[in-house]
Amino acid sequence: MADKPKMPPIEQLRGRQLGRILIKMGRIRRAEVHEALEIQKQRRGPIGQILVELGHISEEDLNLALAAQVGMEFVDLGNMEIPAEVIELVPAQMVNTYQVCPFDYDPARKRLSLALASPDNFQATDDLKVWLGFEVRAAITTPDLLSSAIARYYPEDAEDSIQNLIDEITSDETLAQFEGRGESIDLAELKEMIEANPVNNLLTLVLLQAIRDKASDIHFEPFEDEFKMRYRIDGVLYEMVPPPRHVAMAIASRIKVMANLDIAERRLPQDGRIELTLGKNPIDLRVAVLPTMFGESVVMRVLDRSTVSLDLDKLGLRDDDLVAFRQVMRKPNGIVINTGPTGSGKTTTLYGALRELNTTEVKILTSEDPVEYDIDGLVQVQIRPDIGLTFSRALRSFLRQDPDIILVGEIRDLETAQIAVQASLTGHLVFSTLHTNDAPSSIARLLDLGIEPFLLTATLEAIVAQRLVRRICINCKTEFKPTEDLLMELDLTPEDIGGRALYYGKGCDFCNNTGYRGRMGIYEIMVMSDRLRELIMRHASTALLRNEAVKSGMRPLRDTGLMAIYDGITTIEEVVKQTIVEE
Repeated sequence: MADKPKMPPIEQLRGRQLGRILIKMGRIRRAEVHEALEIQKQRRGPIGQILVELGHISEEDLNLALAAQVGMEFVDLGNMEIPAEVIELVPAQMVNTYQVCPFDYDPARKRLSLALASPDNFQATDDLKVWLGFEVRAAITTPDLLSSAIARYYPEDAEDSIQNLIDEITSDETLAQFEGRGESIDLAELKEMIEANPVNNLLTLVLLQAIRDKASDIHFEPFEDEFKMRYRIDGVLYEMVPPPRHVAMAIASRIKVMANLDIAERRLPQDGRIELTLGKNPIDLRVAVLPTMFGESVVMRVLDRSTVSLDLDKLGLRDDDLVAFRQVMRKPNGIVINTGPTGSGKTTTLYGALRELNTTEVKILTSEDPVEYDIDGLVQVQIRPDIGLTFSRALRSFLRQDPDIILVGEIRDLETAQIAVQASLTGHLVFSTLHTNDAPSSIARLLDLGIEPFLLTATLEAIVAQRLVRRICINCKTEFKPTEDLLMELDLTPEDIGGRALYYGKGCDFCNNTGYRGRMGIYEIMVMSDRLRELIMRHASTALLRNEAVKSGMRPLRDTGLMAIYDGITTIEEVVKQTIVEE
C-alpha cells in the first residue's frame, strides 16, 4: 500500500458510489468491489465496512472515500507550512477538544479551512462556526497527519491561558481606542471589536473552561470601573481574572451573535440559547442578557446533559425515602409536589421519576419554562407567556392529548392548580413544583392559592421537599473533631455525636481547593395519611401538620442532612446553610 493516499480531483469523486471512488483512488480492484457486493446481498450492511472486514481497505481509506463522496478534499498537513496567523485564529484548547487543525484562512470571505480526521466529525465544523464566527470549510486528512500537525503547531507548553489572553487584550492598540467610550460605540465599530481575535479567543477559553469545571452558570458583569467574570460551581460563585473594562461590550455582543440575538438592541433584556457538542456530549447554553447602568450583564446557564444524573438511585435519596417515593410515583392518579427554592434540584428529581416511568405503555406530557433536558419518549412543551401559552393553557390542552402522566413545571396560580386537581380526579398522575421552605408549609401555600381543602385532600398524594448540599471531595477528605461551637449550630452536643468521625475537605487540585466536589440532594417526604387529611380539612397550622407528618414517618430535612454528615458525605456548614431548625 502506498505511503500517502492517491487522491484524484474531488470533482471526479463527489456523489459517486463508494466502490467507484475507491477504485479511482487506486485502493481496490473491480473484482473486490463485486465480491463485497455479493456479501452485501446476503447480509446487508454498508459496503465500506464489508471491504474493511475483508481486508481490502483500511479504516483510513474508507474515511477518505466517504469524505470524497460528500465533496471534502484531502489535505496533506505534513507537506505544508501553516502560517502563524492562521494557527492563532483557533485556541489550542479548542483544537484539542474538537480534534481539528486550521490550515488556511481567506480574510475576504472570512472563511477558515479546517482539517479533520473523520468525515463524521461534522459537529466540529458547526460548533466552530458558532464559537469563532467564521465560515468554516472542512477538509479531510489522516489521523496520523492530524496528530502530528496538532503536536507541531499547538505544543502543550504553549497552551493558551486566560491570563495570557487578558494581557494580549490589555496591550491591543485597536481595542484600547474603545476605552472610556461607553455607549458611544456605533454598530460598525462594535462589529470590529467582536471580530477581534483576542476577544473571541478569551470568550472561547472562558466557556470551555467553565464547561470542563462543571460550572452551572457563567456571569459576565459590567461595573463602573471593572468587568467581572464569575462561575457558579456546586452552587457557589467563584471570581476569575477580570479582563479590561472596555471589552465588556465586545464580549456581551459576541455572546449575543452566538445566541442569534440583536446586537443593536442594548436597552431591553434578551434571552437566547447556544447549542454545542463537546466530545459527543450535547451542551445547551441558555443566555440571558440584562441591560444595567454600566452595560449589559450576561448570564449563561450551562446545561450539560452528560453531567446530570437522572437516575433516582444517584440523587441522594436514602433507601427508605427512595422506597416511599417510588411507591408514590407509581400511583395511578393523584398529585405529587416537589418543593424547594430555585436551584435545589427539583426538576432533576422529577425528571428522574419520569425517566423511570417512561415506557412504551405510558404517555407522558410535560410543560416547562424552560425545557431543560430533552428526553426521548416524553412530549415536552416550552411555556411561552409572551404569546399566551401559560402553564394553565398548556395543561388544559394536555387533557385532550390522552396522557397518563403530566408534569406541570410550576403551580403559580389558582387556575393552574384547579386544572391539576381536575386532571388528577379524572385518572391522571400529576407532578409539579412549588417554592416553599419545606413539605408541610406547601399545604398552606396551596390553600392560599384558593384550592378547596376537600379537593386538596382528595388529590394530593405526597410532597417532597429538597435542598442541595455540596459533597466533600473524596480526594482530600480529612477526619476532624468538631468544636462545641460548631455542634451548637446544629443544636447538637458532643454526646449526640457519640464518638462518630466527622469529615471535611482540606482542598486540593481535584476540587479547585474548595474541599467540595459535586452535590447531592437531601430530602423530606411527606406522604399523605388519613390523619393529615383530617388536619387539612380542619385548617390546622403548619406546625401541627409538621408534627403529625414526623409522627407518620417523615424525616425532616435537617435530620436527613445530619445523616449525610454522619455518613461522611457532607459537612456541618453545608447542612446549616441549607436547612432551618424546626419549631
